[in-house]
Amino acid sequence: MSATQMWWVIAGMTVVTAVTRALFLLGGERTVLPERAQRALRYAPAAALAAVVLPDVLETSEGLSFALSNHEFYATVAGLAWFLWRRSMLGTIVTGMLAFTALRLLF
Repeated sequence: MSATQMWWVIAGMTVVTAVTRALFLLGGERTVLPERAQRALRYAPAAALAAVVLPDVLETSEGLSFALSNHEFYATVAGLAWFLWRRSMLGTIVTGMLAFTALRLLF
């Protein structure tokens, strides 16, 4: 790809990004998402987090693994359990790291 083509691609991506983000701003208060769409968007951060985290903690060099040697998965489960029980972010991090360290040292 030549330098000119690269600049055209960058300019095109800039325009597409600006237009898609500006659509909601151009409509102002007249643009209201339907209630169903607003309810669905509440789950977007959790879905994005799961999409990023789950493959990282389940994947090993041999493929997907639920074996006890997959310390990251079980530390994630321990951290999730702590968060669901206490709703404490710091406790979640500490619990996950303690579980990871213990599993790494024991297995």
